[in-house]
Amino acid sequence: MKTEAIPQIKHIGAGNFFLLAGPCAIEGEEMAMRIAEKVVSITDKLQIPYVFKGSFKKANRSRIDSFTGIGDEKALKILRKVSETFHIPTITDIHEIDDAVKAAEYVDILQIPAFLVRQTDLVVAAAKTGKTINLKKGQFMSPESMKHAVQKVLDSGNEQAVITDRGTMFGYQDLIVDFRGIPTMRQYAPVVLDITHSLQQPNQSSGVTGGRPDMIETIARAGVVNGVDGLFLETHFDPANAKSDGANMLHLDHLEKLLTNLVAIRRTINSFNR
Repeated sequence: MKTEAIPQIKHIGAGNFFLLAGPCAIEGEEMAMRIAEKVVSITDKLQIPYVFKGSFKKANRSRIDSFTGIGDEKALKILRKVSETFHIPTITDIHEIDDAVKAAEYVDILQIPAFLVRQTDLVVAAAKTGKTINLKKGQFMSPESMKHAVQKVLDSGNEQAVITDRGTMFGYQDLIVDFRGIPTMRQYAPVVLDITHSLQQPNQSSGVTGGRPDMIETIARAGVVNGVDGLFLETHFDPANAKSDGANMLHLDHLEKLLTNLVAIRRTINSFNR
Protein backbone atom coordinates (compact mmCIF):
# COMPACT_ATOMS: atom_id res chain seq x y z
CA MET A 1 0.00 0.00 0.00
CA LYS A 2 1.36 3.40 -0.97
CA THR A 3 0.58 5.61 2.01
CA GLU A 4 3.74 7.69 1.88
CA ALA A 5 1.91 10.37 -0.11
CA ILE A 6 -0.56 10.93 2.76
CA PRO A 7 0.83 12.81 5.78
CA GLN A 8 -0.03 12.14 9.43
CA ILE A 9 -1.89 8.94 8.62
CA LYS A 10 -2.36 6.29 11.30
CA HIS A 11 -2.08 2.51 10.90
CA ILE A 12 0.47 2.60 8.07
CA GLY A 13 1.74 -0.91 7.51
CA ALA A 14 -1.45 -2.62 8.68
CA GLY A 15 -1.95 -4.01 5.17
CA ASN A 16 -5.26 -2.28 4.60
CA PHE A 17 -6.39 0.21 1.99
CA PHE A 18 -6.58 3.77 3.30
CA LEU A 19 -9.93 5.56 3.50
CA LEU A 20 -11.06 9.06 2.54
CA ALA A 21 -14.55 9.47 3.96
CA GLY A 22 -16.97 12.02 5.33
CA PRO A 23 -19.90 14.17 4.25
CA CYS A 24 -20.09 15.73 0.82
CA ALA A 25 -20.16 19.23 2.27
CA ILE A 26 -19.56 20.71 5.70
CA GLU A 27 -23.07 21.59 6.84
CA GLY A 28 -22.10 22.55 10.40
CA GLU A 29 -19.76 21.69 13.25
CA GLU A 30 -22.02 19.22 15.05
CA MET A 31 -22.60 17.08 11.97
CA ALA A 32 -18.94 17.06 11.00
CA MET A 33 -17.78 16.07 14.47
CA ARG A 34 -20.47 13.41 14.77
CA ILE A 35 -19.51 11.78 11.47
CA ALA A 36 -15.77 12.02 12.17
CA GLU A 37 -16.11 10.48 15.62
CA LYS A 38 -18.04 7.51 14.26
CA VAL A 39 -15.68 6.88 11.35
CA VAL A 40 -12.59 7.21 13.57
CA SER A 41 -13.98 4.62 15.98
CA ILE A 42 -14.56 2.17 13.13
CA THR A 43 -11.25 2.73 11.34
CA ASP A 44 -9.27 2.52 14.57
CA LYS A 45 -10.89 -0.84 15.32
CA LEU A 46 -10.16 -2.15 11.83
CA GLN A 47 -6.73 -0.47 11.57
CA ILE A 48 -7.64 1.42 8.41
CA PRO A 49 -5.61 4.58 7.72
CA TYR A 50 -8.20 7.36 7.66
CA VAL A 51 -8.52 10.87 6.21
CA PHE A 52 -11.65 12.94 6.97
CA LYS A 53 -13.27 14.36 3.83
CA GLY A 54 -15.54 17.40 3.61
CA SER A 55 -16.01 20.16 1.04
CA PHE A 56 -15.70 23.64 2.51
CA LYS A 57 -17.82 24.91 -0.37
CA LYS A 58 -19.61 23.41 -3.35
CA ALA A 59 -18.99 25.36 -6.53
CA ASN A 60 -20.06 22.76 -9.10
CA ARG A 61 -23.82 22.59 -8.60
CA SER A 62 -26.41 21.97 -11.29
CA ARG A 63 -28.84 24.63 -10.03
CA ILE A 64 -28.21 28.10 -8.67
CA ASP A 65 -30.50 27.41 -5.70
CA SER A 66 -28.49 24.35 -4.57
CA PHE A 67 -26.58 24.44 -1.27
CA THR A 68 -23.04 25.76 -1.71
CA GLY A 69 -21.77 26.06 1.85
CA ILE A 70 -21.94 27.72 5.26
CA GLY A 71 -19.13 30.20 4.56
CA ASP A 72 -15.57 29.42 3.54
CA GLU A 73 -13.70 30.32 6.72
CA LYS A 74 -16.35 28.83 8.99
CA ALA A 75 -16.22 25.49 7.16
CA LEU A 76 -12.43 25.44 7.00
CA LYS A 77 -12.21 26.06 10.73
CA ILE A 78 -14.48 23.08 11.29
CA LEU A 79 -12.14 20.93 9.20
CA ARG A 80 -9.23 22.10 11.31
CA LYS A 81 -11.14 21.28 14.50
CA VAL A 82 -11.87 17.75 13.22
CA SER A 83 -8.16 17.26 12.55
CA GLU A 84 -7.05 18.59 15.92
CA THR A 85 -9.73 16.75 17.88
CA PHE A 86 -9.27 13.31 16.36
CA HIS A 87 -5.60 13.61 15.26
CA ILE A 88 -6.36 12.72 11.66
CA PRO A 89 -5.53 14.42 8.35
CA THR A 90 -8.28 16.17 6.40
CA ILE A 91 -9.03 16.77 2.73
CA THR A 92 -11.17 19.34 0.92
CA ASP A 93 -11.67 20.23 -2.73
CA ILE A 94 -10.79 23.57 -4.30
CA HIS A 95 -12.22 25.23 -7.38
CA GLU A 96 -10.29 28.47 -7.87
CA ILE A 97 -6.62 29.39 -7.76
CA ASP A 98 -7.12 31.55 -4.67
CA ASP A 99 -8.68 28.59 -2.86
CA ALA A 100 -5.37 26.72 -2.86
CA VAL A 101 -3.47 28.91 -0.42
CA LYS A 102 -6.59 29.60 1.64
CA ALA A 103 -7.51 25.95 2.13
CA ALA A 104 -3.91 24.84 2.62
CA GLU A 105 -3.83 26.77 5.90
CA TYR A 106 -6.48 24.41 7.32
CA VAL A 107 -6.22 20.97 5.67
CA ASP A 108 -3.57 18.39 4.78
CA ILE A 109 -4.72 17.39 1.32
CA LEU A 110 -6.10 19.52 -1.51
CA GLN A 111 -8.45 17.83 -3.94
CA ILE A 112 -8.85 18.87 -7.56
CA PRO A 113 -12.40 18.10 -8.73
CA ALA A 114 -12.83 15.85 -11.74
CA PHE A 115 -14.30 18.62 -13.90
CA LEU A 116 -11.22 20.78 -13.20
CA VAL A 117 -8.34 18.32 -13.30
CA ARG A 118 -7.11 19.65 -16.66
CA GLN A 119 -7.02 23.25 -15.39
CA THR A 120 -3.27 23.73 -15.32
CA ASP A 121 -3.22 26.93 -13.27
CA LEU A 122 -5.37 25.37 -10.57
CA VAL A 123 -3.30 22.17 -10.37
CA VAL A 124 -0.05 24.12 -10.25
CA ALA A 125 -1.34 26.51 -7.57
CA ALA A 126 -2.38 23.55 -5.45
CA ALA A 127 0.91 21.74 -5.96
CA LYS A 128 2.94 24.79 -4.98
CA THR A 129 1.37 24.80 -1.52
CA GLY A 130 3.40 21.67 -0.77
CA LYS A 131 0.29 19.77 0.31
CA THR A 132 -0.64 16.33 -0.94
CA ILE A 133 -2.75 16.74 -4.09
CA ASN A 134 -5.63 14.38 -4.86
CA LEU A 135 -6.36 14.52 -8.58
CA LYS A 136 -9.81 13.23 -9.42
CA LYS A 137 -9.89 11.63 -12.86
CA GLY A 138 -12.23 13.50 -15.16
CA GLN A 139 -15.28 11.51 -16.22
CA PHE A 140 -14.23 12.34 -19.76
CA MET A 141 -10.58 11.24 -19.40
CA SER A 142 -8.76 7.98 -20.01
CA PRO A 143 -6.62 6.42 -17.27
CA GLU A 144 -3.54 6.98 -19.43
CA SER A 145 -4.19 10.72 -19.66
CA MET A 146 -3.92 11.11 -15.90
CA LYS A 147 -0.15 10.79 -16.12
CA HIS A 148 -0.11 14.35 -17.48
CA ALA A 149 -2.05 15.69 -14.49
CA VAL A 150 0.39 13.94 -12.15
CA GLN A 151 3.32 15.33 -14.13
CA LYS A 152 2.03 18.88 -13.59
CA VAL A 153 2.23 18.30 -9.84
CA LEU A 154 5.72 16.82 -10.13
CA ASP A 155 6.91 19.64 -12.38
CA SER A 156 5.70 22.10 -9.76
CA GLY A 157 8.14 20.63 -7.25
CA ASN A 158 5.62 18.46 -5.40
CA GLU A 159 5.98 14.67 -5.27
CA GLN A 160 2.82 14.05 -3.24
CA ALA A 161 0.19 13.22 -5.85
CA VAL A 162 -2.72 10.80 -5.61
CA ILE A 163 -5.22 9.85 -8.35
CA THR A 164 -8.88 9.14 -7.61
CA ASP A 165 -11.10 7.40 -10.14
CA ARG A 166 -14.75 8.47 -9.87
CA GLY A 167 -16.14 6.68 -12.88
CA THR A 168 -16.41 7.46 -16.58
CA MET A 169 -19.43 8.85 -18.40
CA PHE A 170 -21.63 6.18 -19.94
CA GLY A 171 -24.19 8.09 -21.92
CA TYR A 172 -25.66 11.24 -20.42
CA GLN A 173 -27.05 9.88 -17.15
CA ASP A 174 -24.79 7.09 -15.97
CA LEU A 175 -21.21 6.28 -15.02
CA ILE A 176 -19.14 3.11 -15.16
CA VAL A 177 -15.87 2.14 -13.49
CA ASP A 178 -13.29 0.64 -15.83
CA PHE A 179 -11.20 -1.45 -13.45
CA ARG A 180 -8.53 -1.87 -16.12
CA GLY A 181 -7.53 1.69 -15.28
CA ILE A 182 -6.39 0.89 -11.74
CA PRO A 183 -3.08 -0.84 -12.63
CA THR A 184 -2.51 1.73 -15.37
CA MET A 185 -2.85 4.73 -13.05
CA ARG A 186 -0.87 3.04 -10.26
CA GLN A 187 2.15 3.47 -12.54
CA TYR A 188 1.83 7.22 -11.99
CA ALA A 189 0.66 7.59 -8.37
CA PRO A 190 -1.29 5.84 -5.59
CA VAL A 191 -4.86 5.19 -6.78
CA VAL A 192 -8.08 5.70 -4.86
CA LEU A 193 -11.50 4.49 -5.99
CA ASP A 194 -14.34 6.91 -5.30
CA ILE A 195 -17.15 4.47 -4.63
CA THR A 196 -20.09 6.79 -4.09
CA HIS A 197 -19.47 9.31 -6.88
CA SER A 198 -18.96 6.41 -9.30
CA LEU A 199 -22.57 5.52 -8.59
CA GLN A 200 -24.01 8.92 -9.40
CA GLN A 201 -26.66 9.34 -12.08
CA PRO A 202 -25.98 12.86 -13.35
CA ASN A 203 -27.91 15.19 -15.63
CA GLN A 204 -31.34 14.43 -14.24
CA SER A 205 -34.13 16.66 -15.55
CA SER A 206 -34.77 17.89 -11.99
CA GLY A 207 -31.26 19.35 -11.76
CA VAL A 208 -30.54 17.09 -8.77
CA THR A 209 -28.11 14.22 -9.32
CA GLY A 210 -29.42 10.71 -8.67
CA GLY A 211 -27.50 7.66 -7.52
CA ARG A 212 -27.32 3.91 -6.86
CA PRO A 213 -26.21 3.50 -3.22
CA ASP A 214 -27.42 -0.12 -3.34
CA MET A 215 -24.33 -0.86 -5.48
CA ILE A 216 -21.75 0.62 -3.07
CA GLU A 217 -20.47 -2.70 -1.75
CA THR A 218 -20.32 -4.21 -5.25
CA ILE A 219 -18.07 -1.43 -6.54
CA ALA A 220 -16.01 -1.32 -3.34
CA ARG A 221 -15.33 -5.05 -3.39
CA ALA A 222 -14.20 -4.93 -7.00
CA GLY A 223 -11.84 -2.06 -6.19
CA VAL A 224 -10.26 -3.87 -3.25
CA VAL A 225 -9.83 -7.06 -5.26
CA ASN A 226 -8.18 -5.12 -8.08
CA GLY A 227 -5.58 -3.46 -5.90
CA VAL A 228 -6.67 0.10 -5.19
CA ASP A 229 -4.50 1.80 -2.59
CA GLY A 230 -7.42 3.68 -1.09
CA LEU A 231 -11.19 4.03 -1.06
CA PHE A 232 -13.21 7.24 -1.10
CA LEU A 233 -16.81 7.45 0.00
CA GLU A 234 -19.30 9.96 1.26
CA THR A 235 -21.31 9.07 4.33
CA HIS A 236 -23.94 10.77 6.46
CA PHE A 237 -26.21 9.84 9.36
CA ASP A 238 -29.20 11.17 7.38
CA PRO A 239 -28.48 10.93 3.63
CA ALA A 240 -32.07 11.76 2.68
CA ASN A 241 -31.65 15.20 4.22
CA ALA A 242 -28.00 15.81 3.36
CA LYS A 243 -27.54 19.15 1.63
CA SER A 244 -25.43 17.69 -1.18
CA ASP A 245 -25.12 14.29 -2.92
CA GLY A 246 -27.48 12.47 -0.56
CA ALA A 247 -28.76 10.24 -3.37
CA ASN A 248 -25.51 8.28 -3.63
CA MET A 249 -24.23 8.44 -0.03
CA LEU A 250 -23.71 5.50 2.31
CA HIS A 251 -25.71 5.69 5.53
CA LEU A 252 -23.30 5.98 8.44
CA ASP A 253 -24.97 3.04 10.17
CA HIS A 254 -23.86 0.74 7.33
CA LEU A 255 -20.21 1.79 7.28
CA GLU A 256 -18.78 -0.66 9.82
CA LYS A 257 -20.22 -3.74 8.15
CA LEU A 258 -19.02 -2.58 4.75
CA LEU A 259 -15.49 -1.87 5.94
CA THR A 260 -15.31 -5.10 7.92
CA ASN A 261 -16.15 -7.05 4.78
CA LEU A 262 -13.66 -5.09 2.69
CA VAL A 263 -10.84 -5.59 5.21
CA ALA A 264 -11.49 -9.34 5.11
CA ILE A 265 -11.31 -9.28 1.32
CA ARG A 266 -8.06 -7.26 1.34
CA ARG A 267 -6.57 -9.71 3.87
CA THR A 268 -7.38 -12.58 1.55
CA ILE A 269 -5.96 -10.79 -1.49
CA ASN A 270 -2.78 -9.97 0.45
CA SER A 271 -2.32 -13.67 1.22
CA PHE A 272 -2.06 -14.39 -2.52
CA ASN A 273 0.86 -12.00 -2.83
CA ARG A 274 3.12 -13.48 -0.17
